[in-house]
Amino acid sequence: MSIRVLIVDDSATARAVVKEILDAAPGIEVVGVAPDAYVARDKVVELRPDVICLDVEMPRMDGVSFLKKLMVYMPTPVVMVSSLTRQGAQVTLDALEAGAVDYVAKPHSNIYDGADEIKTQLVEKVRMAARAKVRKKTIEEVKKVAYTPLAETTQKVIAIGASTGGTEALKEVLIRMPRNSPGIVIVQHMPGTFTKQFAQRLDTLCEMSVKEAENGDHVGIGQVLIAPGNYHMVLRRSGARYYVEIGDGRNVSGHKPSVDVLFNSVAKAAGKNAIGAILTGMGADGAKGMLNMHDEGAITIAQDEKSCVVFGMPKVAIEKGGVDYVVPLEDVAKKIIEQVQKIQ
Repeated sequence: MSIRVLIVDDSATARAVVKEILDAAPGIEVVGVAPDAYVARDKVVELRPDVICLDVEMPRMDGVSFLKKLMVYMPTPVVMVSSLTRQGAQVTLDALEAGAVDYVAKPHSNIYDGADEIKTQLVEKVRMAARAKVRKKTIEEVKKVAYTPLAETTQKVIAIGASTGGTEALKEVLIRMPRNSPGIVIVQHMPGTFTKQFAQRLDTLCEMSVKEAENGDHVGIGQVLIAPGNYHMVLRRSGARYYVEIGDGRNVSGHKPSVDVLFNSVAKAAGKNAIGAILTGMGADGAKGMLNMHDEGAITIAQDEKSCVVFGMPKVAIEKGGVDYVVPLEDVAKKIIEQVQKIQ
């Protein structure tokens, strides 16, 4: 059965190019196009598409505003296709927070000239989005959940890996972590232009301090470090002190930064004093590293299938035998805290 796609873009040229790309891809069918959010609303009700390709800049209602309404009233997997996703991180993060599964940046130049540049990405992300599970959003904002304060120690460290759907999943976990949690190191698959702003946004929402990691940063109580896009991050230990090293290199498990690179370093540096969590994401990055953490005595946690946008990375980690606990997203932070309190 073909993946049924609705294209929403105010540019007739952009609609034509995106339609041409998707119609040429096996197993994908463009069932409709819309020039603005109001036409799109009617098309969604009429056609019930499997995936929507959505522009940001549109007349009458912008794409992010439409996306927010869509996720409340008729949740549908959305891939943002916009030049703004290239120009700045803010609108992309807004879209991901509103419920978009992923994004593709239009070329700087004429979209016809840049069609080959986005073709592979667009087809791959539409196919992935069709397998994603999107949840209905409530109008109320997520409320922070307080947990029992933790006993402070410099010996513990928490490592988290995520990919598709991970920006929101990470937020759901981190807003539930108390300010005196052990240091947390994170790899989220994300371009380099976005990670700093993503960290800044989380910092405004969380009790813990969140920042994009820099070479030599201390991993201490109350600190969350997010690997910068396009660079690997590894955990090191000097005496009782943990710190991170940031470096270049080839892609590992298809990614840079790689969850496997981080988890392997955590297994070596922290061993049984570590807790690892693998969240929603496409592919297998992190599965081998989580198994190494598990073999070194770390406690390991995977997000369950029902709450994942894409049950790829957690699924492979579970299949490899490296996972101790499988829990829904809303219980990941609770399980981490529970296990932190058990580590001696």
